[in-house]
Amino acid sequence: MVDFEITGTTVTVHVRGAHRVLSLCDHITFDLTNIAAVEPAEIDRRPPWVRAPGVFFPGAIAAGTFRGKGRKEYWDTLFGGNAVRIDLRGHDYTRLVVDVDDVGTAIGSLRHAAAA
Repeated sequence: MVDFEITGTTVTVHVRGAHRVLSLCDHITFDLTNIAAVEPAEIDRRPPWVRAPGVFFPGAIAAGTFRGKGRKEYWDTLFGGNAVRIDLRGHDYTRLVVDVDDVGTAIGSLRHAAAA
């Protein structure tokens, strides 16, 4: 699970708990202008097939960096329907799929900050 911190035009995604170890990442930072879309993540969506570094057990957990053809994605989800998908442009990562406490609140705050 993650927390979002929005400071000015910068978004910092803070990874919580044991997922910091599983994904070998404690935070990701990007600018609000990098956001192309923010949506609820589809439960049946799966990460690209090359995991580097991280952990993936189908239907249970995806935590870490995953690469596919022309894509670099960060995932931290338990596939329980509480994930947000953030598509990015002009950033090292092309997509983030992360679990949050409240999907609606997370999407609303990111969309509001990006629109301002």
